[in-house]
Amino acid sequence: VPAANPAGPSRSMSTERTDAGASALPRVRRRHVVYAQGYDPRGLAEYYRLFRGEYRKFCALYGLTGKVGKIVNPDDRFTTHWTLDTQGEDAAGAPWRVDTTYEFLRWEDIIREDFARPAWWKTLHALGSLFNSLANGVYARVFAAHWRFGLFTLYPFVILLTNTLAAALVGGLAGGLLALVAPSVVAWLIGLAVFAAAFVVIVRKTEPLSYMLYMFDDIVSTHQFAYGQRPDWEKRFETFAGYLIEEVRASDADEFVVVGHSSGSFIAVEVVARAFARDPEFARGKHLALVTIGANLPIIGFNPSADAFRARLAALAAAADLDWVDYQSRKDVMNFYPFEPIAGHGLKPGRNPAVVPVRFRDIIAPESYPRFRWRFFRVHFQFLMANERTGSAYDYFMICCGPFRLGDRARKPAAVVAQTGHPRP
Repeated sequence: VPAANPAGPSRSMSTERTDAGASALPRVRRRHVVYAQGYDPRGLAEYYRLFRGEYRKFCALYGLTGKVGKIVNPDDRFTTHWTLDTQGEDAAGAPWRVDTTYEFLRWEDIIREDFARPAWWKTLHALGSLFNSLANGVYARVFAAHWRFGLFTLYPFVILLTNTLAAALVGGLAGGLLALVAPSVVAWLIGLAVFAAAFVVIVRKTEPLSYMLYMFDDIVSTHQFAYGQRPDWEKRFETFAGYLIEEVRASDADEFVVVGHSSGSFIAVEVVARAFARDPEFARGKHLALVTIGANLPIIGFNPSADAFRARLAALAAAADLDWVDYQSRKDVMNFYPFEPIAGHGLKPGRNPAVVPVRFRDIIAPESYPRFRWRFFRVHFQFLMANERTGSAYDYFMICCGPFRLGDRARKPAAVVAQTGHPRP
């Protein structure tokens, strides 16, 4: 069960200790989940495979009956969805059943176009983004907010430096050997050519392990968006906002949840805030929730030019028809922890969000944890994966498929765990 928020949340968290005899929490029978993926070119196929496999693990862990429907791709929309039928029993033996529609917002086509840019272009523009962020104070703010995230964002540049030095060594050795038998100018030119070839080979061979170019694409594209240079992103996010308004208005679900993971967190914020800007009444009485997990909102919000994004954060902080929960983990170096998404951006705190810390040690099996903790990308994706232990208030699949609303799960974790009937072993 999470402790009180160490970052000083906009809205105080209740972590009341409630036993199984507490008054029953409201139940969900139908839920609509909208998932905003982060900057990942793999898109739908990979995320559906991940979701289906982890959902099966989730059902096995809790002894539930669950069924995943087939993918439905509307011809006229940038979305895909599938359905889930999840059934179980609570602590008192009473049956529960939740029908979930899981909708996936698609923009991997835009991301793949970014990934098609030449490696030299990505590298030069990533260096430009780095120097710009150092000059305008963004990196200083990032390190002040969460030094481990700051080190993580410097990682691809360290890899670049390492690759350059390795290639220079190869080129220098080749040029030095040639200088023994050839004119110095010829040796120098051939050494330079060997350096360039070695650099290309090293980057290509190490990229599947280092993800250097992947992270350069992410850094450059996020920097462009923060500076208003991505009209293609803006257009797609406005389209998503229109979808959200239509679906929430027409929905008869007991809860409507928008999820943003990693850099998808700022996309979810963009979509929900744009929807409220277009129609302030669209969520009235609809139990609309926003959940950001493994979030890195400051990669946009700390940029001096990101006034529009900070304004959207402020609007969501004050939104009366929204329940926003931000889950953070100290173990995940790719999210900001501890960080208060509103005050941390220099904005006036409001009713949102509720900030909840997550201990992965309570989620991962003890025998798996020593290996798990050093796999940084695996740790980051744990937010989207099945738990290995019962009894934790944070469980992604319970958020999507369980019988309790997100707000109750965040603010009354002990009651939720007790009434679910699966205390920590």
